[in-house]
Amino acid sequence: MPETLTVLIPHQLGRDEALRRLKSGIEKAESQFSSVFTVQEQIWSDNRLRFQVRALGQPVRGSIEVEDAQVKLEVQLPWVIARLAAKIQQVVQKQGTGLLEKK
Repeated sequence: MPETLTVLIPHQLGRDEALRRLKSGIEKAESQFSSVFTVQEQIWSDNRLRFQVRALGQPVRGSIEVEDAQVKLEVQLPWVIARLAAKIQQVVQKQGTGLLEKK
């Protein structure tokens, strides 16, 4: 049974700037982590991204919602990957916070 991983990343950038940085960061992550996952679907609708990737050979679905003061990531992890959820959450939290720091 899939496990939902939710990560909330606060920011002070406003929705538009956070959205711009996030889109740029996603492109970089795709190339940087291409050996771990491949993007199969990516659909933006206003400030919400729905995606499907293949990670470690497993299908993973999720969404990212960019709000005025936070970004919310929700991912449905298959049980094989869910065992790594705590580590995944730490990495996403750290990378996302770095991306959305006010500079």
